[in-house]
Amino acid sequence: MGIEAERATLFIVSGAARIAVDAAVGDLPGWRIVADDGGEGVAARALANRPALLLVDGRGDPAGGLAGVRALGGLAGATGGALLAVIDDGDALDELHDAGATHFLIDRGDPAELHQAIRFAARTPPREPGERRGRGIGISVEAGDADAWIGSRLAAGTPVGVLMIALSRLDILNAARGRAVGDALIAAARARVEAITLALLGPAGFVAAPAGGDMIVASAASPAMLATLAAALDAALAQPLLVGARQAVLGSRWGMAASGPGDDAARLLRRAGEALVAAKASDGAMIRVAGPEGAAPLDSLAIDLHLAIERGEIDVLFQPQARIDARTIIGVEALARWHHGRLGPLGADALFAAADRADLGIALSDHIQRLVLARVAAWPAALSALRVSLNLTAGDLGRPGFAALFLDRVAASGVPFDRLTVEITETGAIRNLEAAADVLATLRAAGVRVALDDFGTGYSSLAYLTALPLDYLKLDKALACGIAATARQRGVVRAVMTLARSLDLPVIAEGVETDTQRALLAAEGCAYLQGYWLAEPLDEAALAAMVKGDGC
Repeated sequence: MGIEAERATLFIVSGAARIAVDAAVGDLPGWRIVADDGGEGVAARALANRPALLLVDGRGDPAGGLAGVRALGGLAGATGGALLAVIDDGDALDELHDAGATHFLIDRGDPAELHQAIRFAARTPPREPGERRGRGIGISVEAGDADAWIGSRLAAGTPVGVLMIALSRLDILNAARGRAVGDALIAAARARVEAITLALLGPAGFVAAPAGGDMIVASAASPAMLATLAAALDAALAQPLLVGARQAVLGSRWGMAASGPGDDAARLLRRAGEALVAAKASDGAMIRVAGPEGAAPLDSLAIDLHLAIERGEIDVLFQPQARIDARTIIGVEALARWHHGRLGPLGADALFAAADRADLGIALSDHIQRLVLARVAAWPAALSALRVSLNLTAGDLGRPGFAALFLDRVAASGVPFDRLTVEITETGAIRNLEAAADVLATLRAAGVRVALDDFGTGYSSLAYLTALPLDYLKLDKALACGIAATARQRGVVRAVMTLARSLDLPVIAEGVETDTQRALLAAEGCAYLQGYWLAEPLDEAALAAMVKGDGC
């Protein structure tokens, strides 16, 4: 069972954004067109859209076209991608080339010529990441210079922000790819970080590489620019790196600090380093998952996960949801599955545990979101009325710029926002509820609904209810299945239902297996259910057959 291929993104920078409506571009099959006016933050916006091709329209505005190429040249160099400059004449070709343009078209008014130029540029084999054409502005990579660079800016009264990035679990990377490929990927990641920092900050940015997979990125700019830089680098490192004919995603951990009163370079670097240590400490080391004999189970799965995404082993199934008083399906929850080559089907717990150990949680979550949206966008009319729930991780909610990234991803898929529910787990250890609440509020404002998953099993229930904008509570399956066991467990469920009613939050019971459980939950006021009483997780064909049988 396949999915419709994701459309390639053509990211266009034009003051008038007029190319976006050109018939030659608008009629290109298989392309998603994103038009941007350029200016501050354009490289970060481009990164968030994962472009297959960058295009800068300099027609009628040579200076603006050159500025657009300068803004995106570092991004093209960092990702090994192509940057097509469309111009009126050849007077500025050398400057455009030095700024980072890889392809050129002198417009003679022929739409077909533009069409072919786009196709040709898009088919050009990617360059090695970090291969920057043109002279650019150098960024220091000497680790010993970091203290002096930061100190001089602080002495001048300039605010400085520091990102410490550690490419993590390099032992797993080397085991999965081989040390030579691992070293090349680390070098490519460094080059990507340097080029993006240059593209966004120019001489106000600094990158140092102390050793191994560690990097120090400093920003002598406003805190807002530091956040923009962090979002851009996060998006860039979540994308696959190309070495030769192979691609891979590297895990990473981050420490971040902004200068405050009385900070010197040593103190600022120390605070960023302490944040990085704390990030590394939350690597899921306490999770244990069974694996092959003779190997550390979770480490073995983490090694395999490095290859699973590119092999197409990650899949999704859909578990139906219904009103508790009927079997009519009203929605589904998307559930990740790993078709492991040796171990067979593995559920989401094993999948995300391996991702945590390999620090691939963000890359995996991105992949699953794109997979779910592509599947839903291709559904037949019989399934078009179903709501779809997908899970967000604590890592997602902590990413700079995640709300915009997610909404752009949904918009590109064509799935209406109001058909989606995002689920977050109360045991997901969201460190910053205020930041998570902001992300979820942005999603809700666009029409996406929010559900709190596994409710009743963690320690943060009341804090989550008061801090987060929610539309549903999902009763944990342990409570749903236990309702028929003892009066005490029924009392716990009754208390949850009373609390939910007081907050006007409908409750969805997970893991319902028997009609007795269903009836008791209905008597307590539960509105919806999912579980084996209704259906196991299904592929699209089985789901469509079930919906058709219900007459939906």
